[in-house]
Amino acid sequence: MNTQTETLEFQAETRQLLQLMVHSIYSSKDIFLRELISNSSDALDKLRLASYADKDLDVDTDDLHIHLSTDKEQRTLTIRDNGIGMSRDELVENLGTIAKSGTAEFLRKLRETRDANASEELIGQFGVGFYSCFMVADRVTVVSRRAGETQGTRWESTGEGTYTLEPVDEAPQGTSMTLHLKPVDEENALYDYAADWKIKEIVRRYSDFITWPIRMDVVPAGAEEGAEPEPTTINSRKALWARSSDEVSEAEYAEFYKHLTHDWSDPLDTISVKAEGTFEYQALLFLPSRAPMDLFMREGRRGLQLYVKRVFIMGDCEALLPEYLRFVKGVVDAQDLSLNVSREILQQDRQIQLMRRRLVKRVLSSLKTMMAEEPEKYRTFWKEFGAVVKEGLLNDPANRDAILDVVSFPSTNDAEATTSLREYVERMKDGQEEIYYLTGRSRSVIENSPHLEGFQAKGLEVLMLTDAVDEMWVDAVGEFDGKKFRSVAKGQADLKAEDDEDNGEGERDQREEEFAALLSWMGTLMEDNLKEVRLSSRLTTSPACLVGDEHDVTPELEKLYRAMGQDVPHTKRILELNPAHPLVSGLRKAHEERADDEGIAETAELLYGMALLAEGGELSDPPRFTRLLADRLASVL
Repeated sequence: MNTQTETLEFQAETRQLLQLMVHSIYSSKDIFLRELISNSSDALDKLRLASYADKDLDVDTDDLHIHLSTDKEQRTLTIRDNGIGMSRDELVENLGTIAKSGTAEFLRKLRETRDANASEELIGQFGVGFYSCFMVADRVTVVSRRAGETQGTRWESTGEGTYTLEPVDEAPQGTSMTLHLKPVDEENALYDYAADWKIKEIVRRYSDFITWPIRMDVVPAGAEEGAEPEPTTINSRKALWARSSDEVSEAEYAEFYKHLTHDWSDPLDTISVKAEGTFEYQALLFLPSRAPMDLFMREGRRGLQLYVKRVFIMGDCEALLPEYLRFVKGVVDAQDLSLNVSREILQQDRQIQLMRRRLVKRVLSSLKTMMAEEPEKYRTFWKEFGAVVKEGLLNDPANRDAILDVVSFPSTNDAEATTSLREYVERMKDGQEEIYYLTGRSRSVIENSPHLEGFQAKGLEVLMLTDAVDEMWVDAVGEFDGKKFRSVAKGQADLKAEDDEDNGEGERDQREEEFAALLSWMGTLMEDNLKEVRLSSRLTTSPACLVGDEHDVTPELEKLYRAMGQDVPHTKRILELNPAHPLVSGLRKAHEERADDEGIAETAELLYGMALLAEGGELSDPPRFTRLLADRLASVL
């Protein structure tokens, strides 16, 4: 047997991380123990799961636990578990390399953050909790033996660029981490982590709800002097989801949420679910107060923790909630599922589908209650997660009505506050049969859009839809409460006719006749870009705007499809002209007098470009537009 000690170098990014840890950028160093206990708890979960999956695995699962011990003379703290353990290669992979993608992003954010709480969150979020031990230790020794193997490995490092590996013959199953502690320096928040009272305090604060027993050798209360300490469980081990909400404080819920998610902030809302009857389960769900960085990343992890009779099954069970509720965190504990359930089986399991339906309804119901009773909290939620919830309008037809009840949008009714669809409908003018909306990249772009002019002049409220998903769901949904959605940038807007039924028709016919030659000429001139040029009733101050036919794909949706790799044909737009604007009436007169003048054609081209820019579009030839504009300006000086 080769007993030679190996010395290996840390991965480059790991060395950078260790330097940041060693030089202690965290104000609360107590969190190191929370992270190490969490890792041990995961190892115990994995062993229990492995023992169910492989009946031939030679492991002892009778007394799975975590044991903490201190040595005041040697100034050491040891965290032991009899969980799954690690092989030599796994020690190299897990402790010598940060294999998780996004490490560079983690390091960047770690250097940039000035918020101590925010930096604590990053430790767990990027899966680097083990390295936090170097905040409090000069040297760390790890002895581990993977369940089912006969030989263990000793890993040791001072966190200065290298680590050693050495085979160990008599290693127990699981992992033991011994921290050789730095001297106490309370001024820099480096406390005495060799003191039993300090360790108990940290466990109570961060890890009291861990379902596995956390033990320390403690002299029993009332024992005679000189009595030997006995292994004593120091955490309550009470599963919060199994307790009545009346028995659990908000602080306990918050700590459990932070342990579950490694988020540094408190949850925005807590949802407790208990289902009884033919199929029993309990759930504890949390709505975060802010969106995680991977919310829109395809590879981002999502799903709830699944337990069966308090036995951990998997950490990211995606089958329990649809993707548009991927921000919801929490646990579900079922009573009747098989312990050997796989991800593939979960997708088809009738009980899982039943739980999924109930959990979705409960989350949406809680959002509706929040919207009505806690508007400030709802506004926080919607700002962070509104764009994700709206994905459900496309992907979850069964709950579409419930989602429509909890969505909200900016509108022309209020410069700051959003409005629900129900509130919009209640404010609709007599005779109004449609819900008007306009999509765009931002509220400011929409507010300055010429498409709104006629509607605002008539006092008609328009919803401002600024998320990419808005381009798609309005067509898929079609209506709310019997009122159809209508884009103010599509189709005809006969706003003038609503105002004057007696002579409005005659005036329009006269204008159409006066401008017929100009409209026909401009349509031919720009037929490569436009399908039609017509007079507008939606404009009051702008000279022109671009609109689409009722069922045309919008330019933003075209861009979205192309960004997704789909090749969609370019949709020609309709140019609408405001006959009352001096530029348009002057262009008509100039065209009548000198139709062959090249300058008239250039002015028409500028008018089209202005309409394109006004809606936030992109010019096909910006240098040409700039040159034509400069020439026109120079000609009037």
